[in-house]
Formats: sequence, structure tokens, C-alpha cells
Amino acid sequence: MTRSIVSASAVIPAPPERIYGILADYHQGHPAIVPKKYFRKLEVESGGQGAGTKLRLEMRVLGSTYVSKHVVSEPEPGRVLVEANVDGSTKTTFTVESLSGKTTTLLVIETEFAVQKGFAGKIQRMLTQTMLRRIYTKELKLIRRYALSGNP
Repeated sequence: MTRSIVSASAVIPAPPERIYGILADYHQGHPAIVPKKYFRKLEVESGGQGAGTKLRLEMRVLGSTYVSKHVVSEPEPGRVLVEANVDGSTKTTFTVESLSGKTTTLLVIETEFAVQKGFAGKIQRMLTQTMLRRIYTKELKLIRRYALSGNP
């Protein structure tokens, strides 16, 4: 196996504390910003606020359903949040950067994932990167909308 990375980012006209708070809230905020077309279920198994949260995700992508379990960590609380698949196959990092005197945020979503070697791995990498970019584009729009809506 080898590893690949895909990322997407957006500037959001909301304070970084607001964006990070939405991401770290797995009961209300985070479920509201994942595209429902792909994320069929996001269940909190324990915790629910930042580090230590355990999740069960059910995703529907390219006609297939995938179920995975993730653990959340906060390597830099208030700035970096990580969702890691318990089997080690994927790790998604959300990085929140303050811009314009803390009134605007640069949010970067980056996923590192395992791929097979050889030709099959090249196809897997291409399909996964394309799909994740599509998902992240929608997710970034949803978090912008949610952050500006006044929802808690």
C-alpha cells in the first residue's frame, strides 16, 4: 500500500472560533455540514465534542455503501481537528486559520488515504481524489452557509 493526499480550502467570512466550534460539535454542527448525498449516517458512539469522540460513518459513493469508525483528536485545539479511521486507512484533517483580524477564516480540509500499488492504485487514487474534491466543495459551501445562518 501507498498513501495519497487530497485537499480543498475556502475562505469563510466568519471568525475561526465559530468555524472550529461547528467542526468539533459532532452532535449538531458537524452533522449539519456534511453533504447528505454522500454521508447517510454520522453516529456519535461516545463523546461528541472534539478530542476523544468516536464516530460511525455510513457513506454512499459511486453506488457503494461504506461503513467506517473514526476517532477524533485535536493536535492543536482550536486550530487543527483530525478524524482518523480506526483501521488506519484514512485521516482527515481540518485546519482553521485566522484571516483579517480574526473575522475571516481559511478552512483547509485534507485527507490522506491508503491506495493499492500499481495500475489499480492509480485508478483508485484518481477516483478517490475526484470524489473527495466534489464532497469537500459541497461541505465547504455547507459550513459557510451554516456559519452565517446564526445556528448554534
